[in-house]
Amino acid sequence: MPHPGSLFNPSALMLAALVGLSPTAAGSAPADVYYERSLMAEAGTRCGLFAPPVQSALVSAREQARGAALRAGSPPRDLQATFERARARARSVACDSPDIVLAAQRVRTAFEGYARLIRLDFPGDLYSWKADRSVSAQKVFWRLTQDVQQGGDQMRFGLAGRGGADSLMAVAQFSSAEAPYAARIVMRNRSQTTGAYLDSRGESLRTLPLPRRLPKSGPYEGYVAEARSPAGTDLLPQGARAGWAFRFPAQAAAAMADLDPRESIQVEFQFGSGSTRKIYVEVGDFAAGRAFLAARPG
Repeated sequence: MPHPGSLFNPSALMLAALVGLSPTAAGSAPADVYYERSLMAEAGTRCGLFAPPVQSALVSAREQARGAALRAGSPPRDLQATFERARARARSVACDSPDIVLAAQRVRTAFEGYARLIRLDFPGDLYSWKADRSVSAQKVFWRLTQDVQQGGDQMRFGLAGRGGADSLMAVAQFSSAEAPYAARIVMRNRSQTTGAYLDSRGESLRTLPLPRRLPKSGPYEGYVAEARSPAGTDLLPQGARAGWAFRFPAQAAAAMADLDPRESIQVEFQFGSGSTRKIYVEVGDFAAGRAFLAARPG
C-alpha cells in the first residue's frame, strides 16, 4: 500500500510514466505502480488534464499495471481497494494544486511518444494481443486480436470494426468441412466467484494450459453470438482460405475486460451434427489493449 504521505509524489509518478510500455516501474511494487497510474488516470478524467490520446495511453498503462499486480499475487479485492483509494484521493485534490499540475506535466511528457503509437503488442503467458489504432471508414478490420490454434482448428478472436466502432468477434476455420450454426462465449461468473480459477496443481502459472484456467463445472456466464456469416478474406486467420465469423454483444467485451489476466475464456461452436468445438482464449492484457484503442493517436 502506498504511504499516505506520498500520494502525490511527482518523482514517483514520473518513474511510473517513463515505463509506460512496461507493466511495472523498476524498483516499484506492481500494486504501487497500479495506484499511481490509477490516481493520475482518475485525476485526468476529473480535471481534463490530458488530451484523449494521452488519457487512453495512461488508462492502458494502468490496466497493464493491474495485470502485473495480479500475476505477482495481489488479491483482486486488495487491488479494488487500491483503486478506490486512488480515486478518492484524485477527487479530494484541487485540479490546480501545484503537485497535480507538476505530476500531470511530467506524465504528459513521458507518455507523449506512447500516445502516438499506432500498433502495440501486449504479451501474455501463452498468447499475445496485437492492437492497431488505425481507423478506416471503408472497411472492417481487426483492431485487437489474438490468434489461437488448437488441434486442427484455428481462430482469430478480438475486436474488429469500421470507423472506430468495434465489435467482439470470433473468426474460425475448422478441420472438418461442417459449418457451425451458433457460437457462444463462456467465462467464469464474476458475481458468484471471488476470483480466478487456476488449476495449477503445482505447475507454474506461466505455462498453465488454457483449459485449466477456467472452472471445470461453473459457475459460468455466457454470451451468445448475435450474428453469423461467412468471413471476409480480410478477417480470416493467417493462412486460412475460408471461415465463419461470429459477432458477440458489447457486454461480452466489458465482462472479459473485468477478468483476471491469468484466466481464459472458452468459445464454443455448435454444429448441426450435435458436436461442439471449444477453443480457448487467454484473457491476458485484453483490458489494456481495449483502453489503448480508446482514442486515436495525436
